[in-house]
Amino acid sequence: MSKPLILASRSPQRRKLLALLVSDFEVVNPEIDESPLSNELPETMTRRLAMEKARVVYRQRGPNVRVLGGDTTVVIADKILGKPTSPDEAASMLTKLSGDTHTVFSSVALCTSQGCQSLLCQTKVTFRMLCHEEIYRYCLTEDPYDKAGGYGIQSGAGGFVNRLSGSYSGVIGLPLWETHQLLFVET
Repeated sequence: MSKPLILASRSPQRRKLLALLVSDFEVVNPEIDESPLSNELPETMTRRLAMEKARVVYRQRGPNVRVLGGDTTVVIADKILGKPTSPDEAASMLTKLSGDTHTVFSSVALCTSQGCQSLLCQTKVTFRMLCHEEIYRYCLTEDPYDKAGGYGIQSGAGGFVNRLSGSYSGVIGLPLWETHQLLFVET
């Protein structure tokens, strides 16, 4: 029998996605500093944060569990777009993304008694040109404020996307193929 699984995340999107693969898991909110390190590449930061989330919960609850952590980073023109804290910040992010292609890095990490490992996925997302009014309307919803880059592709901002190359679930916050590999495929 497999050891119990814990999802180290506060993201409701990750919970919903993991439930597509696993019916029984616990959720623990990891307390970590998610700030980028000096000169850290976005993909390196995404892997590090997913691993840190899994490790911190594993140290609290291990060794008789498996802990899954995840992180998602939105990057445009070599600039990381975090989670906006105000309508102005969300509008600024969406204006930067409007009519352009950005990269979403999503990493998943698994810590067990055998050690920790992670996988990273990269997705290119192209937004159509957005008008100021629709950016404003979207920023009045709650949607932008708990998501990297200030948008949720699985909700109202799905209509902003003109093209996607990569993992749709990775853009939401948990790349399902990579998660399946870590949980069910012997590595």
